Amino acid sequence: MNYNSTRNKNKVVTASQAIAQGISDEGGLFVPQELPSYSMEDIKALSAVDYRGRAKKIMGDFLSDFTEQEISESVDAAYTAEKFGSDNPCPISYIESGSSKMALLELWHGPTSAFKDMALQILPHLLTKSVKKTYSGKEAVILVATSGDTGKAALEGFKDVDGTKIMVFYPVDGVSPMQKRQMATQKGNNVSVVAIKGNFDDAQTGVKKIFTNTQIKEKLAENNMLFSSANSINWGRLLPQIVYYFSAYCDMVNEGKIALGDPVNVCVPTGNFGNILAAFYGMKMGLPIKKFICASNSNNVLTDFIKTGTYNKNRNFYTTISPSMDILVSSNLERLLYHLTDGDAEKVSSWMKELSENGSYTVDDAVKAKLQELFCGGFCDDDNTKKTIGSLYENENYLSDTHTAVAVNVYEQYVGTTNDTTPTIIASTASPYKFAKSVLSAVSSDKLPEDEFAAVEELSAKTKTTVPAPLAALKNAEERFSFSCEVDEMPQTVLSGLKIV
Repeated sequence: MNYNSTRNKNKVVTASQAIAQGISDEGGLFVPQELPSYSMEDIKALSAVDYRGRAKKIMGDFLSDFTEQEISESVDAAYTAEKFGSDNPCPISYIESGSSKMALLELWHGPTSAFKDMALQILPHLLTKSVKKTYSGKEAVILVATSGDTGKAALEGFKDVDGTKIMVFYPVDGVSPMQKRQMATQKGNNVSVVAIKGNFDDAQTGVKKIFTNTQIKEKLAENNMLFSSANSINWGRLLPQIVYYFSAYCDMVNEGKIALGDPVNVCVPTGNFGNILAAFYGMKMGLPIKKFICASNSNNVLTDFIKTGTYNKNRNFYTTISPSMDILVSSNLERLLYHLTDGDAEKVSSWMKELSENGSYTVDDAVKAKLQELFCGGFCDDDNTKKTIGSLYENENYLSDTHTAVAVNVYEQYVGTTNDTTPTIIASTASPYKFAKSVLSAVSSDKLPEDEFAAVEELSAKTKTTVPAPLAALKNAEERFSFSCEVDEMPQTVLSGLKIV
């Protein structure tokens, strides 16, 4: 299986090239030229094996220039019980109240307590193997823009991995205190963390510009280095996410919640559009997904796009209690547009150019119709996010983080509007303890403690839930990174960090 760019169909690369390079030279994203097709018998066979077995089968069908042993080694190293707490790294909690049938797919049991671990524990294995195949002897420089969770998960995944260096940029006031603490205390000799004086979109745009800066790439080449990405623009990040939607469906069949072949909906709290796009790929491969419910917070650019066909980032940017969704430019939407236009790279490229130059674009009627047939969008502000957290805890004894609560709220809106009672997989994307103060304020009327870790302890005491060990350990961890820069200083910051003049 080969891959081509969303902006240039003539740009064709292998799987290992796509993963090693991260992004195409002209700024496009790599997409598979074709998708494997799974029958119900294939899905039944997946239901008979564990998570690692499912991952090996699905990834093997996409990574055709990897050996079976290479894939097996990568999967076995990534998804261990030691890292995820059990042999099933993403268990499901079921909530059925009234007409709602929610399967909360808990993707946050890994080492950084966020769904990004599901991909970023395996990406270093895939990336280092890819670099050896395609750029033998070169050192990979991983640049990451993060709205909170990706940064820590990438740092943890790549720390002290031979042949790599990783630099993470995050908005100085755009992540939760726990997320900032996770990154600032990161261990590893090959890691660095920089706060930028801007928002996530500034960080993401800055990283993309560095990736396509010819002068900087030439300087790296002179020093036997190359850029790669750990953001979901990298196919090696997106592919592992497809696995957990197949696995969730298999688990629901095995647990008697649905019969093999029954349709499900998928609801995802959405920022950069990678997580929900992985479910879309699952559907294209044969998963019987009926509707994709795209849940946003007050930064509801995707909600408006799905309703109108116009993507417009020229709007107020809100800093919310669900910061991983505080995004106005959803990069992975480009991949969806490529598929909805049947691979019209010229059309996609023109829309991305309009977005870059004018901050907006409007898709044609045919694409809009396909979009609305598959997707619906909704959003939830901070007040209703807290009310949802409180309601879930009070009525269901389920403690949710702020992002999962957005998805639950938008799902309930969807059911109320459509009366669609199809069982729905809801992506639960982070531990509530990553956003302790916000969650505590939603389940308690007491005055909030000033200290973040005092809030963590109080939340645990009140709800009788356990603080994830990696988060508890941060309280006494040494802070290593406190550097910040302006957005326009990012290129020089990268070169300085790599000790390149």
